Amino acid sequence: MIRRSRQPDDTCFPLEPADTVTDRLNQALSTPGAVGWSIKLCPDTNYNITAPIKFAYPNQEITTLGFPGLDLSRRATLTISGSTAPGGEGHTTAVDGTCEHCTSVMLRYVSIVGNRAGAGPIDGGANIEFGAANQNQIIEYVHSRDPRSWSCLHVAEGPFTCANVLIQNNDIGPCGTDTFQEWADGISLSCKFSTVQHNVITGATDGGIVIFGSPGSWIHNNTIINQGAMQLGGINVVDWTPWSGDFTGTVVENNRIMGGFATTLTDSVANKGKNMFNAFIKIGIAMGSRTWFGDQFGYNVTRGAVVRNNVFQGAFGYAMAAGDLRNWTVSGNVVKDDVTFLGGLGPNCTEGEIYPEPQAFVFNSTACTDCIMEQEFADKTTDSLTCLLPDEDSYWPWLPAVDPTT
Repeated sequence: MIRRSRQPDDTCFPLEPADTVTDRLNQALSTPGAVGWSIKLCPDTNYNITAPIKFAYPNQEITTLGFPGLDLSRRATLTISGSTAPGGEGHTTAVDGTCEHCTSVMLRYVSIVGNRAGAGPIDGGANIEFGAANQNQIIEYVHSRDPRSWSCLHVAEGPFTCANVLIQNNDIGPCGTDTFQEWADGISLSCKFSTVQHNVITGATDGGIVIFGSPGSWIHNNTIINQGAMQLGGINVVDWTPWSGDFTGTVVENNRIMGGFATTLTDSVANKGKNMFNAFIKIGIAMGSRTWFGDQFGYNVTRGAVVRNNVFQGAFGYAMAAGDLRNWTVSGNVVKDDVTFLGGLGPNCTEGEIYPEPQAFVFNSTACTDCIMEQEFADKTTDSLTCLLPDEDSYWPWLPAVDPTT
């Protein structure tokens, strides 16, 4: 469908008067007959919004005038600026694409600032909320960072009819802090038959990419970079809810996961040192609910995914951990030479529980049915592995003057 604009093609949506811009943006999108409207924001311009900007009809688009064709640094910015209540609620979402008729809406070439600004998280949605009962939505070339709530980008399952969302070429993060329970995801996907590709997620503190079931989805060629804080997971394939553990046909492949690197070189022979932030990824790819939640979901298992040909660099507790799975395939994943495994028991580890030493691949063979593990795993109990913390003996690999996005 051809996207029509409420504006002439060579003009952008005016910021001024700034105190009415939120209402004016929402009025433009909700105007009767606005199917296919394209809202073009002004390059190099920050829009402070006091409520979510809500798509209202199919095929609508929010973008920045002049794209593609301008440098990404010139993307318009939507900054979340609404109130935060003392009770922990308030304005958390910049763009909302979950309306009843939001099929095929697009968010492209904009920057989203959640504006947590070091405060604790508040209840509410992600910086970007898409999905629900919609199909064929696109999020691309978007920078989303510093969410007030739990994720930089969330695609919701709705009544399990969300399908075919494309998330590509975005730069995500930082998201959350590593203070206990103040974490945030980079990308949170709960939509079947979707594609997440060619994104760079830097500085997430919960999961870089968290896959909530999303059967039939393809998560490939993304780069996840740990930066400046401890991170629980690189890619999480663990959640029993909301899809009752169904990952059938979901493929996670050819992703690059970069744990922490030394900020100070202390051993030039071994090429390792210390990290001033104690920054590392606890589990590079976590598979199965028990690795994350212990016995919270009882004997329910996650099932049906393929995890292959992913690459690990930097510091981890474990590159991969697996347990409580069925019909699951793991193959071809590679730990590079510039990897260290570190960590000891933290205060949230259960006293008396046996935890495997930090290492590349751990797998509980007694908690996996019809699994194909085409690489060497240490057969260990893999419950609740995110309680690890760096200890005095921890060292990080030194990788100077390298751009991890290349």
